[in-house]
Amino acid sequence: MASEAERAPRQRVAVIGAGAIGGTMAALLQAAGHDVTVTARGANLEAMREHGLRLRGGFGTHTAAVTALERLEEVPDVAILAVKATGTADALEANRGQLADVPLLVAQNGLYGERTAGRLLGHERVAGALSLIAANSLEPGVVTVTAANPTIVGGAEGERFAALLGEVMPIERTADLEGSQWTKLLINMVNAIPAIVGHPVQDVIGDPGLRRVMVASMRECARVGLASGVRFQPMQRLSPLLVRLLAWAPHRVAQQVPLRIRARMGEVPNLGSTQQSIRRGQPTEVDMINGAVVEAAARAGREAPVNAALVELVHEVERSGRFLPASVVRQLA
Repeated sequence: MASEAERAPRQRVAVIGAGAIGGTMAALLQAAGHDVTVTARGANLEAMREHGLRLRGGFGTHTAAVTALERLEEVPDVAILAVKATGTADALEANRGQLADVPLLVAQNGLYGERTAGRLLGHERVAGALSLIAANSLEPGVVTVTAANPTIVGGAEGERFAALLGEVMPIERTADLEGSQWTKLLINMVNAIPAIVGHPVQDVIGDPGLRRVMVASMRECARVGLASGVRFQPMQRLSPLLVRLLAWAPHRVAQQVPLRIRARMGEVPNLGSTQQSIRRGQPTEVDMINGAVVEAAARAGREAPVNAALVELVHEVERSGRFLPASVVRQLA
């Protein structure tokens, strides 16, 4: 994090989507003295208007006095888009009038979110952020950080946002945003199975049968990326060499990847973003995560059957509102 001498001047920051990651960024930036406006809906909006945006956990405790709106009413100096990838088009359309030529950071899961946002807005002043922060946001207006990991920033406006966010949280720069997105996509293979069975990520990884399926989904992601010419970038001690080992090594070696991820999550149960969406009754990003592997596999003339099955099971849970027995997942590998 930046020292007092390195801190940027006070800025008007708009955070579109104050969930787990957007809420963390908004609260920390407000605590650092920036004028922060957030957009939200429903109970989350009302809670922040009444009680402020409450941050707990790994970055400390803070109640941020943010301006909470359904949509932006003024043009900010910079903006952060932190809605689910499925909500990008609607969020940008709702705030288009306030975002013309405004530097934008897209903090989302999935691939190429910054390209989509730039195309929809018609300008290229866009950066991408890959947050490795583990956080839960199940109570309206409250974000609990369970692991204060770094956020990786790259793209056309990367320097600007690295400086801004570097004031308040650990930031790493990447010169290869696509390669970093693929590594984050691989890490995000931890999300689908917890959302299907309704258990924390740590517990799922600790179950040998579920871990075997998770490794299979990661293996598909690694193989498809490599076949597509992706240059995976280092992230959370996941090196390009380890990605190749994950792709081709025996299970006893490959399983070290999710086990390392679990170790970095700490002891506080983490539900994963997909399960959090289900528990809030919101659409998940599974099509942008596991589904992205399936689509990339098709483009490369390959198949990703485990990820395809996980996508369908997550959608089944979304439709029914009921988690499934672990045995349903274990049989996939």
